[in-house]
Amino acid sequence: MSSRTGKLDGRVVLITGAARGMGEQEARLFAAEGAKVVLADVLDDQGAAVAADIGAESALYVHLDVSEEDGWTAAVAAAKERFGRIDGLVNNAGILHFNALVATPLADFEKVTRVNVNGVFLGIRAVAPEIAAAGGGTIVNTASLAALAGMAYIGAYAASKHAVLGLTRVAALELAAQDIRVNAICPGVVDTPMANPAPEVTPAAVADATAEAWKSVPMKRMGRPEEVAKLALFLSGEDSSYITGQPFVIDGGLQAGMNLG
Repeated sequence: MSSRTGKLDGRVVLITGAARGMGEQEARLFAAEGAKVVLADVLDDQGAAVAADIGAESALYVHLDVSEEDGWTAAVAAAKERFGRIDGLVNNAGILHFNALVATPLADFEKVTRVNVNGVFLGIRAVAPEIAAAGGGTIVNTASLAALAGMAYIGAYAASKHAVLGLTRVAALELAAQDIRVNAICPGVVDTPMANPAPEVTPAAVADATAEAWKSVPMKRMGRPEEVAKLALFLSGEDSSYITGQPFVIDGGLQAGMNLG
């Protein structure tokens, strides 16, 4: 038997948007590092399959629309029933909407806000008391490079991710006394379903720009979901024990500046 100690041994972490992409990789990595993981999503078949692949001893899938208060109540109850407590949260769920700002319907703007902003707010509000009751822990919010700079054609998304960063900082200040650290991940171009929008729902010019976006990255490639998961692991473990309230950019150098080469 291996005597290796995982970086999250004994932890119970709830991860939203865990059926695929970055959330899936976070769930798999956290479980490999000794955590019990609660995978939350609205993609039930995919989420349940990932949880089953990780194993019933270490993983539980729960249906959760992060924009609904009752859903959070039920998810927290299910997590506590299975694993006894929660001492970590990764607010990863999010949606992206492509459109010129002045052509964006209010309903579309509000839909993005409900998931990306309300979801993070409700997650912090529902889970932070459980983390405090468990003796402290961590919250990692998924923001975006768009939380630090404007990006054309994703106005609703950029606004929502700026809000996520603000919530991160406020939560870090308010929850530090309860030994809860709160940080944000700011990914750039990452190879996930969100970064590869279906052509039938995306304006051609926007799809072309998205397909070309990775070529502006100094490292000349898109990021991989498992690379983002490693950053989430760092912020959820003891290696980051004196870090809170901070945004962490993971973008292959995209924010560094203009590359004329």
